[in-house]
Amino acid sequence: MVHAQFDPTARQALAAAAVEAKTRKNLSWQQIADVSGLSVAFTTAAVLGQHALPEASAKAVTELLDLDQDATMLLQTIPTRGSIPGGIPTDPTIYRFYEMLQVYGTTLKALVHEQFGDGIISAINFKLDVKKVADPEGGERAVITLDGKYLPTKPF
Repeated sequence: MVHAQFDPTARQALAAAAVEAKTRKNLSWQQIADVSGLSVAFTTAAVLGQHALPEASAKAVTELLDLDQDATMLLQTIPTRGSIPGGIPTDPTIYRFYEMLQVYGTTLKALVHEQFGDGIISAINFKLDVKKVADPEGGERAVITLDGKYLPTKPF
């Protein structure tokens, strides 16, 4: 049976325990995703409290992290989503995404609507990928792909 979690602090506590176990065992998010059988982005988001994991994935992740059966159960519940509290984020990495949306949000909206019409890009039917690539000018670049299904607004 599918269950929903309405106490975000329960998932936050689990996320903290999972990250502590990940650190103690010196694991990467990719290693955790490998045992889950799901993408690294989805698995990371789930462990951090933003998605529910299927039963087999939840069991595999909690086994790898040496977490208990309560953690396995909780990882399967549908969470109360949203990991950034109100106000402007203060973490520099998260703030830069906030800044990108402040600068380019209206541009993205204008281009999406011009190409697709009135509607939204789904965050449910969605894929996320992060890659590190060499910068031709030296150093490295982050390539972040946000791939969401377009859902048109339907008059009623």
